[in-house]
Amino acid sequence: MDKLTIKTLFLALILTIVGCSSSDDTEVDKVPDKSAQALFTDAREALDSGLYKKAIQILSAIDSRFPYGPISHQVQLDLIYSYYKSGDSAQGIALADRFLRLNPNHANIDYVYYMRALMNISTEENLFQDLAGIDRSDRDPTASREAFNDLKTIINEYPQSKYAADARKRMLDIKSRLAKYELAVARFYLKREAYASAANRGRYIVKYYNPSLEVEQALEIMIECYDKMGLDDLKSNAMQVLAANYPNNRLVGG
Repeated sequence: MDKLTIKTLFLALILTIVGCSSSDDTEVDKVPDKSAQALFTDAREALDSGLYKKAIQILSAIDSRFPYGPISHQVQLDLIYSYYKSGDSAQGIALADRFLRLNPNHANIDYVYYMRALMNISTEENLFQDLAGIDRSDRDPTASREAFNDLKTIINEYPQSKYAADARKRMLDIKSRLAKYELAVARFYLKREAYASAANRGRYIVKYYNPSLEVEQALEIMIECYDKMGLDDLKSNAMQVLAANYPNNRLVGG
């Protein structure tokens, strides 16, 4: 492909993006001029029908035209949900951040934490990679950590929340994801003979992600690294922990 063709395609892509952005900016103006309550009824009908993008247009119009109305908070909550259902996590998280900042004592604050967690979790998901069977454990886990913190907030600060039970289940899944990430990093260091860094990652897994399936492998990495560095006492301690918790491990009694 020559440079002219590449440049033409690039310009076409920019024009397409700009065109979409301009179209998005005018969507709110297309919403009929009705009262806040009438528009809210239309938005709820769209939500009930699964028309989330239409709901976003209407709710955004209400939020813009009636920012301090009696239903403004509910409009924003419905907007967060609509962004989540439409797959626009970035917009949903931004709105959730704003809501939490401006309404820290709202009665439905646990719901906002929960929805922000779900949206952060959704950013970790990639259908194509899942279908291809690609291991994603070495990807940056920032979104998972943020989701974990939000779920932890629900459990610690709002233990009676109807979202608390599901929050606990999701925290276990995220904990495993984070442990896998740390294990991938430990193996990366081990492969490059950065034994101190690898051992530290292994120790971090044992300290913060126990119990999990990754702890046994973390102990194995620690033992190998301490052996390579000639740190016999630390190797012995790690071996004792491995033997006590995983007596059938290949290194025990070997």
